[in-house]
Amino acid sequence: MPTDQVTPYLLRLPSVKRLCGLSRSEIYRRVAAGTFPAPVKLGERASAWPEHEIAAWCASRIAARDAKAAA
Repeated sequence: MPTDQVTPYLLRLPSVKRLCGLSRSEIYRRVAAGTFPAPVKLGERASAWPEHEIAAWCASRIAARDAKAAA
């Protein structure tokens, strides 16, 4: 396995909340609006988010802040 490949991890809601700082309702509101990554269904009553998508969303928020500050 090449070292540049990342193992895909799925994060459950408590981990996503902790990483992005949003509440459950705000996460689902943004998913519905298309401004936050959608969860992956694991089963009938279980969902999770790909870790790399959450990390990319957080990085984009930081980049937007930095771009606004530089303007």
